[in-house]
Amino acid sequence: MNENLTTAAAAMTAALADPAGAPSHPAIFLVLGVVTFALHIAAVSILLGSTGLALFARYKATDYWLRLGSTMAFTAKAATGAAIVLGVAPLLFVQVIFDPFWYASSMLSAVWTLVFLGLLMIGYLALYRVHSILHTQGGENKGRGAVLWLAVALVLFLACGTLMHVLSNQALFPTHWLEWYAPEGQVDTSGRGLHYVLIPRLLFFFALSLPVTAAWIYGMRRWVLSKSHQTMEDGLYSDFLEKVAFGMGRTGGILVVLLGIVWMACLPSEQSWFLLSAWPYVGLIGALFFVAMPFIQKRRRLCTTCNYMAFVMTIVMTVLLAAVREALRVGTLLESAGFNPMNLAVHWDVPSLAIFFVTFLLVGGTALAYIFISAWKAGLATAGQPGAVWTPSAGLERLGFWASTLLGLWIVGYFVVGFAVVLQ
Repeated sequence: MNENLTTAAAAMTAALADPAGAPSHPAIFLVLGVVTFALHIAAVSILLGSTGLALFARYKATDYWLRLGSTMAFTAKAATGAAIVLGVAPLLFVQVIFDPFWYASSMLSAVWTLVFLGLLMIGYLALYRVHSILHTQGGENKGRGAVLWLAVALVLFLACGTLMHVLSNQALFPTHWLEWYAPEGQVDTSGRGLHYVLIPRLLFFFALSLPVTAAWIYGMRRWVLSKSHQTMEDGLYSDFLEKVAFGMGRTGGILVVLLGIVWMACLPSEQSWFLLSAWPYVGLIGALFFVAMPFIQKRRRLCTTCNYMAFVMTIVMTVLLAAVREALRVGTLLESAGFNPMNLAVHWDVPSLAIFFVTFLLVGGTALAYIFISAWKAGLATAGQPGAVWTPSAGLERLGFWASTLLGLWIVGYFVVGFAVVLQ
């Protein structure tokens, strides 16, 4: 690489850096960024996989496929909200650690940054339209008008993923910013350019939706078998879910491995160092797990907890792949701009860090636990029984009380701290 360009990039990004530095050690933000990105990409994978599966189910149009398709359409809607919420945290950590790079990339493609938001909202609304059609036209066995809206949603979500891919990659190559900003010496301030696409990397993350969604379906299978009122139909449907999950997991795992290899073979010169490190082999562990997962599940299909553990282990392996991705970013920026996040100035802000962890773990964790446990238990108790009423246990009611109380205290505390800062 041209050393002059690297030196110029280092000087430019140093000038763009926030003089306030980081409010705590950068390693904390790097770790949090990896974990929250993994949760975000898992939700995105379920969103893409469930939307695609709901669309495919309408094509197959058998009773079991339509039943699964209706469930997947609802899952996609919920996964979209989860992906949006879980995407906020890693973006904040990126802005703390890698702000000059993300800012520059966003400005180079400013129009597309705004287009991303519009496409995401339209895709979300399309899923709501699907849900409305399935509800008003009879759910599982009708709702053919949902096909168009599912297709629209899937295309828009894939477009959103592509735009995020471009923005993330542009941020890694500051030595190219000048030629992208002023091609042939002509300054372009329109923000309409999309300057970097690495197809194998993009397809790798799209393919990840297959094994992740397969793991989710394994969990659905266990849920069906856990219902308090079992029928023979439930047993047959659970067998159908197992076959669908096995096929998705097997195909998706193989695609993830193959696309990962092609991605490594297509790395640009700024990232050639990565092939000489141990990180590709770390990522291979996660990719091979996705290949093995459906075969492990097939051998342990009668295991009570294995279907749920498939999804838990999928999240673990997604965290592993997120760590590999973060290592690639950190090393690439060190190579192309001499940027080392560990060298950031640190000005400790313990209160803000404490507020984050209290909000994320205590307030958010309690509220989510109450919502998920309530939905799970209510579904098990009332599935297949129209008009059935579920009564939560005393322990769950206490959890709900604390979830709402902690959220209320947090809101009050938010305004108290805000007024104290403004009026001091």
